[in-house]
Amino acid sequence: MKIHSYTDDALGNSDATALAQRIKNKELQPSEVVAAAIERAKKVNPEINAVVTDCYEKALANADRHADGFFGGVPMFFKDLTCIEGLPCYHGTSAFAGAKPNTKNDPIVEQILAQGFVNLGTSTMPDMGLTCFTQFPDAPPTRNPWNLEYGVGGSSGGSAALVAAGVVPLAHSADGGGSTRIPAAACGLVGLKPTRGRILLSKIFAQQIVEVAIDGVITRTVRDTAHFYGEAEKYYHNPKLPHMGTVTNPLNRKLTIGFTGKAAQGHGADAQMNAYMHQAVKILEDLGHTVKEVELPITDQLMEDFKYLWGMSAYFIKKFGKSLVQAPFDPSKLTKLTHGLAKFYTKNMLKTPFFVRRLRRTNLLHDEFMKSNKIDVLLTPTVTHLTPRLDYIDMSADFDEVFPRMEKWACITPFCNATGAPSLTLPLLYNKEHDLPVGMLFSANYGEDGLLLELAYQLEEAVGWKEIA
Repeated sequence: MKIHSYTDDALGNSDATALAQRIKNKELQPSEVVAAAIERAKKVNPEINAVVTDCYEKALANADRHADGFFGGVPMFFKDLTCIEGLPCYHGTSAFAGAKPNTKNDPIVEQILAQGFVNLGTSTMPDMGLTCFTQFPDAPPTRNPWNLEYGVGGSSGGSAALVAAGVVPLAHSADGGGSTRIPAAACGLVGLKPTRGRILLSKIFAQQIVEVAIDGVITRTVRDTAHFYGEAEKYYHNPKLPHMGTVTNPLNRKLTIGFTGKAAQGHGADAQMNAYMHQAVKILEDLGHTVKEVELPITDQLMEDFKYLWGMSAYFIKKFGKSLVQAPFDPSKLTKLTHGLAKFYTKNMLKTPFFVRRLRRTNLLHDEFMKSNKIDVLLTPTVTHLTPRLDYIDMSADFDEVFPRMEKWACITPFCNATGAPSLTLPLLYNKEHDLPVGMLFSANYGEDGLLLELAYQLEEAVGWKEIA
């Protein structure tokens, strides 16, 4: 069973770019667009469980004041990871159940709101964003609008569910190991993890020992993603990166694209996902690109180092959660998975200076890999198998049961978090049997986010995305 909120209202089936243009042309008022989004949220959220805290009344009251900016008057949601003035931030866990409303916005929130968006509230994420499943031991799961028996991935699962269900055309996300790209793939959406440093960070990300996590957005169209980053750059441009600008046109040259379904430690795409990947290869070849198989340089050591870092994050949250987030904190309410990750790190704590040093040196690994294989772009599946049913993961289960399943499914996306290179998932394919989208992942050299968007425009034009409605 699927669910969506598309109807003949002010939102229609328009993307954020189209809505913004209609508002600027005075065809729509921001208040009627926001009111329509609120009604849609009220309609579907009881089924998909994607909203944490809403600020509907404030959004509606102030909507018509948001006419400035490229996306003036367009409604959106923030992931429950960011500090937003007037709203509490629970970081996906009841361990922070007593969190008070924030008194100021995170830098990334300012960068997004400067574009004219109207915030409707916060969206669900799992315990501290440490898992790729937006499911909870003490609350209903966030469900996939395409098929309510299936999950949405994570950790930006609530944002993906709200965009897929048509509540808003765009929502904030964040990606520390695939957390933008995995839910975007699960829900048939566009999800870019930009180059490290491309945009400002949430306050919690500014404390990273190794900078692997970065904020972003999940959208339905390539042009919404392109315009978002183009406008974000007007607010802040990292002088260490080439200007990206607003990408508006499809790719007009041929590329050499490498592909692989294999990862490290014996993991990789299953037979079904490999078949989907080869369908994507055929699409690229039909567009005139040269496509060849390569071997992804995700070594066993790199995967272990990323797991150590993962565990260290859980350890510091468990040990210093109150000072990290500055909110009432009950570590006993953290999931067994978080406790298990923290314990895993404790056993490997003496390795910290070594894995941190190795991870910090991976920033050139992606470009070296691309140059040595003489490729412009890398294609892989976003995840190793089809989006799992909700009963695949029990978040009240022990760490030794949950973590291996998560590790197996999400073993490809962390590579670009480690290296800092841009990585983009696109809903190229579709599984008819379970009524689920299938995402394919494209990565480019450091700073070449624009190239990925040009290729994405070309693929969107050639293939089109399956629509939920």
